[in-house]
Amino acid sequence: MNTRTLLLKATKELKAAGVPDPEYDSAILLARVMDAPPLQLRLGLTEEPTKEELAEFRRLMDRRVAREPLQYIEGKTVFNFYEYTVRPGVLIPRPETALLANWAGRWLMEWFFFHVPHYEPDEERFPWDQLPHAQLLDLCCGSGCLGLSASVGDGPIDLTMTDLSPEALEVARENARYREIPCEILQGDLFEAVQGRKFDLIVSNPPYIPSEECDHLQAEVMHEPRMALDGGVDGLDFYRRIIQEVPDHLRPDGALMMEMGMGQVDAIRKMLEDRGANYIEVKKDDQGIQRMILAEFGQHRFDTY
Repeated sequence: MNTRTLLLKATKELKAAGVPDPEYDSAILLARVMDAPPLQLRLGLTEEPTKEELAEFRRLMDRRVAREPLQYIEGKTVFNFYEYTVRPGVLIPRPETALLANWAGRWLMEWFFFHVPHYEPDEERFPWDQLPHAQLLDLCCGSGCLGLSASVGDGPIDLTMTDLSPEALEVARENARYREIPCEILQGDLFEAVQGRKFDLIVSNPPYIPSEECDHLQAEVMHEPRMALDGGVDGLDFYRRIIQEVPDHLRPDGALMMEMGMGQVDAIRKMLEDRGANYIEVKKDDQGIQRMILAEFGQHRFDTY
């Protein structure tokens, strides 16, 4: 059986199983098995897989038919143009989170603009070793994609990432090594692992799906860790806890940035106001949903991009 015929049959099988993009997924899986470009395999009239390749393709197909996410089967995903390791037990990064990472990166660039002394443009005289370090905390870090993406900039950043899940922390370590970004990775429930410490920027994509909805999610999402999805009865349990503690962990001109679910902005804004936030900013995602929120509690505020 040539690869084109094989992919047509595989696509039909995945479509019957309810897989959203069966043609793409079948081509990606066969490409992984045969180490060949997907387009080449789709057009292949003479190329045939070996028995071993057919057996491996069948094994991967069975996982996808069971609606296991393609990212878990491949063991990787692309986030903000970089490849990140993901596997069962770790939340798969979403494009919306990349928007939050980019916003955080821009905020950090502005932080450096205000904190780095101004010198004449003389490379030999500029005191590079005396530059201040921005302290960045990624709370509920999962795979580490948010903190690692946000920390890529022109200035020195001390990145700390925390999560309760040992599986997530191991993946975050792998991604940090792959990206060659030095960081501190700690296990703990929210701020538990960083008691007594303060940061310039805290970013978080906490669980925000209401518990009842977690039982009725897309089949692929049901394979992801519930602890990374379930935000309690109204989806806001983690926001209550984070907002209650966050002022104790921010420097005077620090900020909190969080992702949030659809329709949650008003409740989260009120929590922040009640806790003393003196500046709040909200941004929408590409679908027009109010998805990201920034809050500052100190006396200084930067006009973020």
